[in-house]
Amino acid sequence: MAGSRYTSGKNAIAECDRCGFRYKLGELKTLVIKTKNVNIKVCPECWEQDHPQLQLGMYPVDDPQAVESPRPDTSYYAPGNNGAGGSRQIYWGWNPVGYVALPGVYNPLVGIGSVGTVTVTIS
Repeated sequence: MAGSRYTSGKNAIAECDRCGFRYKLGELKTLVIKTKNVNIKVCPECWEQDHPQLQLGMYPVDDPQAVESPRPDTSYYAPGNNGAGGSRQIYWGWNPVGYVALPGVYNPLVGIGSVGTVTVTIS
């Protein structure tokens, strides 16, 4: 009968390749980075799961951003459009906070605030 070429190792001591602390060899885990085994054994505290975000760029992605043959928005003639029913009911351009609201046009970007007082009593 051919036996194993290695001992059982149940009492073998090993060092974590990351922090250097001693652990039983069976407690150390293999580290995987970008789906590849990098032949590093680490303790449970140093071990981290292979994060999916590290795999970005490994697989082709077809995510077109541009629109083929775009056309201009002809229903938009002025900022706010004065409620005329165009595609843009309010001005969403540069520095829109504090934009003066036009009559009859809803603008959620107008800032509203107040100042009050706070009383603290220590007993």
